[in-house]
Amino acid sequence: MSSSKLLRGTFILTLGTFISKFLGLFYVIPFYWIMGGAGPMTLYNFGYVPYQIFLGIATAGVPLAVAKYVAKYNAIGEYEIGRRLFRTGVYLMLVTGILSFIAMYALAPVLAGLQSIEGSGYTVADVTTVIRAVSFALIVIPVMSLIRGFFQGYQSMGPSAVSQVIEQIVRIAFLLAGSAFVLYVIHGTIASAISLATFAAFIGALASLICLLWYFFKRKKGLDALLRTSKGEVTVSLPSMYKDIFITAIPFVVVGIASSLYQQIDQFTFGRILTWIGYSGHEAENLLGIVNFSAQKLVIIPVSLATAFSMTIVPLVTAAYMRGEQENVKKQLNDVFQVLLFITLPACIGMSLLAEPLYTVFYEHDPAGIQILAAYAPVAILLSLFSVTAAILQGIDQQRFTILSLLLGLLTKSVFQMPLMMWMGARGSVMATGLGYTVSVIFAMIIIRKYANYNFSVILRRTVLMLMLNLAMAIVVLLAYYGFTFFINPESKFGSMLLLILCGGLGAIVYSYLSLRLRLFDKVFGPRAASIRRKLHIKA
Repeated sequence: MSSSKLLRGTFILTLGTFISKFLGLFYVIPFYWIMGGAGPMTLYNFGYVPYQIFLGIATAGVPLAVAKYVAKYNAIGEYEIGRRLFRTGVYLMLVTGILSFIAMYALAPVLAGLQSIEGSGYTVADVTTVIRAVSFALIVIPVMSLIRGFFQGYQSMGPSAVSQVIEQIVRIAFLLAGSAFVLYVIHGTIASAISLATFAAFIGALASLICLLWYFFKRKKGLDALLRTSKGEVTVSLPSMYKDIFITAIPFVVVGIASSLYQQIDQFTFGRILTWIGYSGHEAENLLGIVNFSAQKLVIIPVSLATAFSMTIVPLVTAAYMRGEQENVKKQLNDVFQVLLFITLPACIGMSLLAEPLYTVFYEHDPAGIQILAAYAPVAILLSLFSVTAAILQGIDQQRFTILSLLLGLLTKSVFQMPLMMWMGARGSVMATGLGYTVSVIFAMIIIRKYANYNFSVILRRTVLMLMLNLAMAIVVLLAYYGFTFFINPESKFGSMLLLILCGGLGAIVYSYLSLRLRLFDKVFGPRAASIRRKLHIKA
């Protein structure tokens, strides 16, 4: 395949993923308005969080492995091996998908009983219905994901990109239209509307599967022609290959569902702790909706951006480590951490400082939501570091420690959840999550230091400099914010939008200017900073 075609395919897949992520992040605004607040989001998450965990178990990393092995054997002309892996993978994903569906459907009453909040207005039967509604998607998504992996193995990114976008568009359209129809046309219950909203995952997945099957049968003639040219010189044991797939994939699966596991701890304990210390069931339900849905959807934006930028460097770490190039490994690790922190620190600190206008623009002016978002935003820095350190552990062939790292974090979260919530209320849950990720990151960094012989001294120095620049940025943003609020109302959506543009823009200018002036930009992104400085007439 030519490099231009490969680059085109990568761009198409990246664009499709970006559009899909964008839609997945911003549909929450109309959904929040339709549902009338954060409370119903709790019921939505009661179904969706367990579903994400079951989905991770059902797929078990097989679709990504199929993409890898199909590409590997296609490259040497052994098309038959890739096709056999695809055929057996379809059967395997059908079995695991159906078994996961049966398990989730059957366990729904148990999960509902563990998650339900007494006095919230939602019964165990309501939660059970929501969990069972979303469980149907488990039948379709594993097979759908496998077909995407098969096309990617042929370096054909178009089907994956198009199917991702179609899945999100159909899912969100069904979710918004269905929930609005139930509530405002037939005047149904919130529980019925949320059940239909979670069932949208099945509808979206079905649309994506139909799209992928159309691509497959359209291209089957060409795929079969390649199959007939298969050399047949290599013999591969599929059982041994699947054994390797599962051993390699388990750490990835665990990391992929890490956020859902943290949320699941909240859903088991949050409501019970708050009602025990004196909150009403309705208050606990509303606060859990903010922590696990409204605020979480916002803080995940800088995490996604920063992780995407830094993850592009991780394959270079892997390649350098496998070649035994110790100095190159250190350089690449420096690059990973610097890029991550350079982007994440100002984004999350700025989000915390401007929590009031940000939450108001996306949802409404809610003091509880604002306080929780302000506390949650800095935790996103740790979430980003966890994702990247887990990927680095895989890159240096120490992926077994990712599971231990996550377990230590979840244990910390579980231990500190109750005392912190008794002290700080709902924000205590966020702090417990932060402590959990801190323990995981510190443990992962110790392992990286030991096995990659990596010294964190350079990163510590750069982090101190970044924190100083962020302090300067924070002072400017706060002064500007309090100055503007004398004549701009932060409780209105229009006023909050103005405050975000003015204060956020000013903060970005200050941070960028200081980074260029003090040559931090040079250290993070290399020599290109000199030409940017010249164009902007900034003296270093």
